[in-house]
Amino acid sequence: MVQRETYLTEEGLKLLQDEMRHLRGARRQEVAARIHRAIESGGAAHNAQYEDAKSEKAFVEGRILDVESILANAVVASHDKKSRTVEIGSTVAVETEQHKKENYIVVGSAEASPLDGKISNESPVGQAIMGHKVGDVVQVETPSKVIKLKITKMK
Repeated sequence: MVQRETYLTEEGLKLLQDEMRHLRGARRQEVAARIHRAIESGGAAHNAQYEDAKSEKAFVEGRILDVESILANAVVASHDKKSRTVEIGSTVAVETEQHKKENYIVVGSAEASPLDGKISNESPVGQAIMGHKVGDVVQVETPSKVIKLKITKMK
């Protein structure tokens, strides 16, 4: 299976590296200690604490595999602050036709967090604004309608 590149900002790369160190170190030790305590308190058979700890171990190991894959395929997109077009790492202000204003930071899909204003370059809005500049009006296709956004500011 061919792995595709995962675009990250320098900040996103550092956060994932920090998460990996935490998962492989302290987090694994915490889970191992929980499993050990659960076994000591009642054995492994029909023990809810043991089952919970084993589930947590599986989750942690799964997350380690996910982060390893992201890091192995990471391409760090260095944002050129002098760039006049939207790229990964750009902070962009847009305005809708109804004069609603939104601010976004364009990041790779592994860093996306819409609640924090971080949108993926692969999201509908991200795809629409990538490569455009201040003053451009772009169209974002949603399942129900087409939305027009004007790029009002960028850094």
